Parts: sequence; structure tokens; C-alpha cells
Amino acid sequence: MANNASARKRIRQTEKRTERNRMRRSRVRTFLRKVELAIAGGDKSTAAEAFKGAEPEMQRAVSKGVLHRNTVARKLSRLSARIKALSAVAA
Repeated sequence: MANNASARKRIRQTEKRTERNRMRRSRVRTFLRKVELAIAGGDKSTAAEAFKGAEPEMQRAVSKGVLHRNTVARKLSRLSARIKALSAVAA
């Protein structure tokens, strides 16, 4: 347990930061879920719109240190490829 004021303050800061990061991660997952559902539905325009909304959220998570930049780059690349593949299937 914390024995001094600075340690207690650190605990409070960590709890706030953890909660904030949890909310950010949850928000990113929600946006990703919307993209996944749109892709599963097979509608390219809806999927592209959802992707446009998800991309800045994911980049924001990178800038805040919640997700690693390579992880986000990989996920965005794979989602983009899947959306592009929708038009190939439809055509």
C-alpha cells in the first residue's frame, strides 16, 4: 500500500489514466465492429463510410499511446483490403 502522499497521488493518476484508456480502447472496438458488420453485410459504400469513421479513432488511439502504431496500420490495411475486395465480388 502507498506510504506517502506522492505514491497515493500516483495511484490516483494511474486509475484515471487506466479508465481513460479503457474508454478509448472500447470506442475503437465499437468503430471496428461497425466496419466488420458493414463488410459482413456486403455493402461497400456503408463499409467505406464506417471505415472513414474508424480510421481517425484508431489514429487517435495511437497518438494517445493506447494502441501501437504498427497494430493500427496492420488493422487498417487489412480492413481496407477487405473493403476493396467487396467491389471485386460484386462486379
